[in-house]
Amino acid sequence: MSALTFDKSELGNLEYSLQREMLATDRIGGYMSTTIVCCNTRKYHGLMVAPIDESDRAYVLLSSLDETIVQHDQSFNLALHRFAGTYEPRGHKYITDFEYTPTPTITYRVGGVILKKELLWIHKRTQLMIRYTLVDAHSETILRLRPFLAFRDRHALSKANMEADGHSYPAINGVKCRLYASFPWLYLQTDKPGTEFIPAPDWYYGFEYQKEIERGYDGYEDLMTTGYFETELKKGESIIFSASLEEMGSTKTIDELYEASIARRTHKIDFRSCMEHSARQFVIRRPDGRTEMISGYPWHGVDARQTFVSLPGITLMQHHKEDCMDIIDTMVRDMKDGMFSGNGSAAVEVDAPLWFFRTLQMLEQELDGKKIWKKYGSVMKSLLECYRRGIGNRVILNDNGLIWASSEDHPLTWMNTEVDGKAVTPRNGYQVEVNALWYNAVCYTLRLAEENGDRQFIAEWGALPERTRRSFLDIFLLEDGYLADYVGTRGANTFIRPNMIIACALPYKMLSTEMQIDVIRTVRQHLLTPKGLRTLSPRNPNYKGTLEGSIADRDFAAKNGTVWPWLFMFYVRACFDINKEHFINDAENILLGAEEDMQNCGIGSISEVYDADPPFMQRGAISQAWSVAAAMELCAMTDSYKTLREKTPAKKVAAPKRKCATKTAPRKCATRRTTKKA
Repeated sequence: MSALTFDKSELGNLEYSLQREMLATDRIGGYMSTTIVCCNTRKYHGLMVAPIDESDRAYVLLSSLDETIVQHDQSFNLALHRFAGTYEPRGHKYITDFEYTPTPTITYRVGGVILKKELLWIHKRTQLMIRYTLVDAHSETILRLRPFLAFRDRHALSKANMEADGHSYPAINGVKCRLYASFPWLYLQTDKPGTEFIPAPDWYYGFEYQKEIERGYDGYEDLMTTGYFETELKKGESIIFSASLEEMGSTKTIDELYEASIARRTHKIDFRSCMEHSARQFVIRRPDGRTEMISGYPWHGVDARQTFVSLPGITLMQHHKEDCMDIIDTMVRDMKDGMFSGNGSAAVEVDAPLWFFRTLQMLEQELDGKKIWKKYGSVMKSLLECYRRGIGNRVILNDNGLIWASSEDHPLTWMNTEVDGKAVTPRNGYQVEVNALWYNAVCYTLRLAEENGDRQFIAEWGALPERTRRSFLDIFLLEDGYLADYVGTRGANTFIRPNMIIACALPYKMLSTEMQIDVIRTVRQHLLTPKGLRTLSPRNPNYKGTLEGSIADRDFAAKNGTVWPWLFMFYVRACFDINKEHFINDAENILLGAEEDMQNCGIGSISEVYDADPPFMQRGAISQAWSVAAAMELCAMTDSYKTLREKTPAKKVAAPKRKCATKTAPRKCATRRTTKKA
């Protein structure tokens, strides 16, 4: 993949350009997101979306900024908005190119005028800076900047009202605005002395957000403008516009901050660098000292399950163990009665605390086991004890050594989508991935306990894993060779779903090699796509191949066919565990499938989900933590086995390559066994 750039022919085609969105974050909970032609198509889009207090809620403060070029008393509006199905103004026709690195940069050409716009979110501050440079002009040129303000929760929409304060108040080389008294001041300033702000408060009605309408939501908003900035620019001259929750003390300060910030930006020039940059955007260090991980942009918040699933890929694959440990420590500090709080509790997400153990297992590559036991051993034991003790009537450890999780109020596993208050995929009972994670957690804790001389824990828990393993194989292993998705009061559910692959990919497994091969084969034949694993076999009558239609239709499809990229990390791990370095080519092909999408949807990142049927359209959030984490882990696994292959003497006879068996599963998980082949 080359650098993320788009030319005039692509940018001028709205069917193309409006499907590509950019994202920049401040690493403290705020972000900027819009399309590459700066036309907002979602209520979640905005140039400044940020928390205003210690809560996790984010607010759209600055929705957009209209630029107008004035020459010879003629005005050329460079903005692009949609009203009632019509685009007005149509400034995209002036865009000649877009470049993503080192910061989103758009170039406009209006006759003989060439204007470059560079958008820069400042890290660790709620501040957006936009530098405009007049690259070329042959006569007097005026630049006019009109901010559009929303001051509302990102999940809501602004409507014209009498309570909004449309006044602007003086600030250093600019103004400050606050539509409602419950919000902080937003400072709008420039670095160019003499720039004039002309007060002209007004409501603009009916901004249309097409993506929201497509998703079945209200998609119309009214925005307030309090006036506009106006200044003359000469050829080669620049002006920096700043929007911030803190007032900049001088024009010099604005210049210095911009130059220092742009100098620290990394260049996103290939798949790896894009993934590394995207991964860093999910780690949030809040002003109150908490370190958390955002699950996805632009609408997701913090979720414990996704945090623990994603943490190794997001942090440890770049050797950022401090970020990993700080996020863990934030969750540990909030524990109550030996269990994580909020959605980290097993009573809410039954598997979330069990993913914590996998995170520690991967952290052990950066921090030795003795240090992990000293720092987190008591947490590990208290979590296991909570499961053994039982959590209300929702989570019970039965005498057979397996976890039973059941709730009529709220689905407890990651397949937790509901329609009309009922679970789309009811899975009450023994869930396959929950019990695989449970076995892994107990075995890992026992290993560290043994290495660190905790005899009491070994005496209490040492016999449990074997009982769990025997029970697991007895109730989950089906005659066809794969695993039941869950076992409830009505017996085993035999739907072919991807959750069973997790049992083949954890460090401690209950399945024999032959059993793992059978599971991998089933997953490959029914669920594998170039973008991730389907959530249900296409042969099932409940299968839905596209994530389209009403909200209820999409919610049903989300866990009944829709492809989730995060599951790739377990499929690939399971195949590598069987095939070792012989799976490298297949893994690289999987990475190529992800790389193809770097210029689609959320540019430079990976989406939350995909359609289950070709052409596998991207859906959901434009940048999802566990999707990016999967790509990072795949890169690390592939690199590791490449190194192993280089150290292994070449064999005289190379193993033949396996060919495609299905259209949607272009590669088989080849195996070097003589008894069975995957």
